Formats: sequence, C-alpha cells, structure tokens
Amino acid sequence: MESDFLKPEECAEVDMALLSSKEKFSARLAIYALRVLKQIAGETGLPVAEVTNGQVMDWVRNDESIQQSIQVDASFENFFTNLVVASLRPLRQIAVESGGAIEQLTVKQVVAWFVKDGKIRREQGVDAAFLNL
Repeated sequence: MESDFLKPEECAEVDMALLSSKEKFSARLAIYALRVLKQIAGETGLPVAEVTNGQVMDWVRNDESIQQSIQVDASFENFFTNLVVASLRPLRQIAVESGGAIEQLTVKQVVAWFVKDGKIRREQGVDAAFLNL
C-alpha cells in the first residue's frame, strides 16, 4: 500500500537518506501529508497552514485509496487524519527554516530537514532535536 502513498522517486529520495527507521517513516509521512495538504488547499483556496482537521478528515473519508482501510477498521479514519495533521508541525518548521511557505516545500527539502534533525538527535540528544523520535 505504501506505493499508493508515495511516488517511486519520493521513496528513493527517503531510502537514500541517512535516517533511522523512525525518521524514514516520519519523513515519508510528511511527504505524503504535504501532497494531501496541498491538494486540500487547492480545493478550498486556503493556504496549507490554514487547512483544518475537519477538512483533512473529509479528504481522508473521501479518498478511494484509503476507503478499504476505513471499511476494515472504522478507527483508521481518525488515526490517519491525526497522522496527516501531526505532520503539519514539522512541515511548518521546515517552511520557517527555508524561509518560504509550506506550499513551496520540495521533497528534497523535507528529506534534508529530517536528515539534519536526525543528526542533531544523534549528536546532541533527543532534547536538542525538533522531533522527539
């Protein structure tokens, strides 16, 4: 199912990075969330930073690639919505550090930020890193 969420070149970008398994998962999730949030923003006319939890949940509820998971487990809808919404936190930080808007972020920028944050975590400890992985 992962191939439904990330494009092969996005997977390759994450796989090439020096990241732990948790960091790779978080980076992949952030890349997917960035795409979803951009799509929702395009449909609503809002900036990504202003997309609401309810709008994310509506999108998750209506996305055909997720429907099967929701049908199997009703709690998946809330779980998946929370994952996408939680990805806004690092995406906002990446945008601040890059000096641009979330909408302008690239996959390379997202992966590079996760590599930088992981390096800080390994060298300086969890408390020094942005994400507590």
